[in-house]
Amino acid sequence: MTHVKICSVQAAEHALAAADAGADFVGFNFVPGTRRRLERDAARRMVQEYRERHGTNGPRLVGIFADQPLEEVNRILTECDLNTAQLSGQEPVSYALQVERPVIKAVHVPIGQPQDRTIDDLDRLLRKLETEDILPLLDPHVDGALGGTGTAFDWAIAEALAPSHRFLLAGGLTPDNVAYAVESVHPWGVDVSSGVETSGTKDPEKIRSFIQSARVEQGAHE
Repeated sequence: MTHVKICSVQAAEHALAAADAGADFVGFNFVPGTRRRLERDAARRMVQEYRERHGTNGPRLVGIFADQPLEEVNRILTECDLNTAQLSGQEPVSYALQVERPVIKAVHVPIGQPQDRTIDDLDRLLRKLETEDILPLLDPHVDGALGGTGTAFDWAIAEALAPSHRFLLAGGLTPDNVAYAVESVHPWGVDVSSGVETSGTKDPEKIRSFIQSARVEQGAHE
């Protein structure tokens, strides 16, 4: 089954909609200066409301960070009762290994570089991450952004890596194209943020549609 991560929710109702629709991961953004950033107290209240309904069942709750002090990351993970950390900056593996929760590491795929070189570079990096039980997330490199831009990279690159690697595919996915992406690439999972928004806000109906479309071929991508 294709795993699904709904990224950067900003209201408890969006986390609940993702959980009810069968998401595997729900992300909460703590990156300073980003549009979807949550204050710690607001995130804690959202998680508490979610836990009152789902307990420890349902999606893994993910804190999203980028180049932030390690102590701050570990403190937020604990205080907000989060299961997983997503590192979206330039954090080295040595940093990731000190995070006190399982880690998703965003890997920014260069655009415009020769395809063979990109595949070789990513293959080496993914193997390194996998050795340390770090889950990669492939996202396009966009100058000045850390993700959530709605931009896609060449999915042929991900398709070449999918037979040998487990990763989340991100960038430019929507309810309209995610089934095609899953069928073409066969990723372990998919990640979406702007693709399930309406006027910059998460849309529960788009969340449900995205998850349903990502799993058109149930069981094909275990």
